[in-house]
Amino acid sequence: MQKTYLFLIVFIFVSITGYSQNQKLKGQVVHADTKKPLSAAHILNLNSVTGTITNEKGVFELTSKANDTILVSFLGFSSIKLKVTNDLLKGNEVVISLIEKDEEVKEIVIKSTKLIGVLEVDVKQVPKDRFTRIHINGLPQTYEIGRPQKISSPIAKLLNPVDLVYNLFSKKPKQLKKLKKLKKEDDLRKMLAGKFDREVMMEYLEMDRQELNKLLSDCDYSEYFIKKASDLQMIEAVLNCYENYKALKKGKIEINRLPENRN
Repeated sequence: MQKTYLFLIVFIFVSITGYSQNQKLKGQVVHADTKKPLSAAHILNLNSVTGTITNEKGVFELTSKANDTILVSFLGFSSIKLKVTNDLLKGNEVVISLIEKDEEVKEIVIKSTKLIGVLEVDVKQVPKDRFTRIHINGLPQTYEIGRPQKISSPIAKLLNPVDLVYNLFSKKPKQLKKLKKLKKEDDLRKMLAGKFDREVMMEYLEMDRQELNKLLSDCDYSEYFIKKASDLQMIEAVLNCYENYKALKKGKIEINRLPENRN
């Protein structure tokens, strides 16, 4: 009889714990001025690294728990972060109003190369491509990277500023795990493939936009790539940079551990 009671107590405790950890946050995303629903807005739980998009009525549901942080974003609007409370998980729908950004239209200067129709002369007039095309796994397009920096030795490479991301992930493996999950999950990949604001990257790497751009530049990615790549491509690039430097550091450590030849 005592075993039965014990089983029931454990079952009830597990059920309550599971319920408290797997509740749905429900809400709607609307335009702050017009109050019209925003369809296909991105809703990302930064803690659990799960996400969804709003439907045609701007409505969403996302598994969350108290104290989770939710990032809400929509193209052309200022993003906001929402802290989940117990009240929000009791079935009360939250209405999230996003403010439209004032976009500046930048002047674009188009330069042309004058060609005269003589192949031998025209070839010399065409500027050489400063970038190299690369392919990122899982993506059909190819992308550009800048010319590799001239680093004279493996030791000099280890002193490169890219050590910052290696040290960051070494000290905070949870950040690395979250980025890898963003890269792996199909739903999250689709969401990030259409994002270009870098907010998720800056959140997980604890960097501002300038620091993030500097990191990618140190990883030999071109200015064109840094400006035009989607958030998914940026995550791929940072993870690839990290894996390359991890392999380089591992190789250096193994070389240092080799026994001396005493012959």
